[in-house]
Amino acid sequence: MGERLLTVRNLQIEGFADDSWKTIVNGMNLHLDRGEVLGLIGESGAGKSTIGIAAMGYTRPGCRIVGGSIDFDGVQILEQSQEQIRDIRGVRMSYVAQSAAASFNPSHKLIDQYAETPVQHGVLKYRQATNNAKAIYAKLDLPDPNNIGNRYPHQVSGGQLQRAMVAMAMSCEPDLIVFDEPTTALDVTTQIEVLSAIKDVVKEFNTAAIYITHDLAVVIQLADRIMVLRYGELVEESATREMLSSPKQQYTRDLLAVRTFSKNVEDQDKEEVPLIQVENVDASYAGTVKVLEDINLSVERCRTVAIVGESGSGKSTLARAITGLLPPSKGTVKYLGKELPRSYKDRTKDQLRQLQMIYQMPDVALNPRQKVRDAIGRPLGFYFGMDGSAREKRVQELLEMIELPTNFIDRFTPELSGGQKQRVCIARALAAKPVIIICDEVTSALDQLVAEEILKLLDRLQKELDMTYLFITHDLATVKAIADEIVVMLQGKIVEHGLKEEVLAPPHHEYTELLLSSVPEMDPDWLDQLLQSRAAAAWGRRQNQFCFGIG
Repeated sequence: MGERLLTVRNLQIEGFADDSWKTIVNGMNLHLDRGEVLGLIGESGAGKSTIGIAAMGYTRPGCRIVGGSIDFDGVQILEQSQEQIRDIRGVRMSYVAQSAAASFNPSHKLIDQYAETPVQHGVLKYRQATNNAKAIYAKLDLPDPNNIGNRYPHQVSGGQLQRAMVAMAMSCEPDLIVFDEPTTALDVTTQIEVLSAIKDVVKEFNTAAIYITHDLAVVIQLADRIMVLRYGELVEESATREMLSSPKQQYTRDLLAVRTFSKNVEDQDKEEVPLIQVENVDASYAGTVKVLEDINLSVERCRTVAIVGESGSGKSTLARAITGLLPPSKGTVKYLGKELPRSYKDRTKDQLRQLQMIYQMPDVALNPRQKVRDAIGRPLGFYFGMDGSAREKRVQELLEMIELPTNFIDRFTPELSGGQKQRVCIARALAAKPVIIICDEVTSALDQLVAEEILKLLDRLQKELDMTYLFITHDLATVKAIADEIVVMLQGKIVEHGLKEEVLAPPHHEYTELLLSSVPEMDPDWLDQLLQSRAAAAWGRRQNQFCFGIG
């Protein structure tokens, strides 16, 4: 490690909730050297993101720093004016947010948003910045790196948008980057490329990084040292390998434990008429870019069908086609044997009620100006005409159903943790009394402990309410835990479909094998070994092609 870059002493942060200020970070101390990667881990609400952005002299609305000091390369951040801090942020410090969809400006092209910071700070001219952007896009394995910057944020997949944000943070080659769950939205194959790129950048530019995540198998591939947080306080801190081999606290051991929940899959006779039937469906964006091609899929009642595949494979687009948010250009979607109108605008209120979605990012899916009662209560009024005390009572029943305290009813959604927000999204979907719920990456933004609780909750609700789930995810651990059947998608097509035990048992389809081999393991050498083995395999293929050509 190099010289000391960042020192945080006795940091105290308060948040405003329930009409009073409450301590959310209590006496935190941390340090970071140039070229060092510090991992911050802990469950949702532990204070990871709050501490990470506080190191940059920033707090989210509703929070305030009330004590402590932050020394960044000899500069006392908390003693600087906002103008002085803004001169440092973006150039010497940068931030990669968890939700790229909520962080990009939808009205500006990606490359213009990349160039904005280096141009405004006088680091680069616009042409230099755009040339640098293309080089970094290529390094992060974005498709068509010379032209993808000309797209708007809504014209790329969630994983591609997250990589574009990582590129944007690197635009000024900062001394410190705070990575706040940068691979949350990425499939396992793309995640490897991004982790490799982050590792290379830290090494090449001697950049220090704070890596915030709930995915321990990911953070151990990058971090030199790990701090475990809970309730805004330090639980344990040590070098990565030491923590893996001999964690001192029980809470750390719980975090390191492999997910234990697994759904009991029961045999079920095929019904004569499936609940949902997708037949020969094609779908395109802007009428020209085909995203789905000849999709055929049946979903039986009270089953969980997991749809897996890398970013851009068409998983979420399939969900949009089924719900009518993106009308198919060809084919049909049937509900209990009856064809549904292609567009949601042409469906009856009852048809809309039957199919509900829970989205990947609750921050984007929930209106921050609404209280919990309004978010959950709106479907009750829309579908059933409920109001007054009847509506209030039903909202409280739904809160109990999702295992949230009923006094949360008066909270605004930004006052909740990530896991609590996702539970509210589940309650909002349940309020419509649907027959099928499409879960679009509902656990990807959650730490392992909270994700397991959400999976248990969904499993319990399925049994109690006879729910059917279409579960879109890139997390194969989640698939193994909750699925009855698995659908594997690649480039808008289904390449494999079957019962979970059949799809996961070898021999695998070539692409399924790639997905399974890309799941991070609890071994700090796993990423390096995987990259080396794939590089050797690629070299071997090139040699074979060369020899074949000579022959």
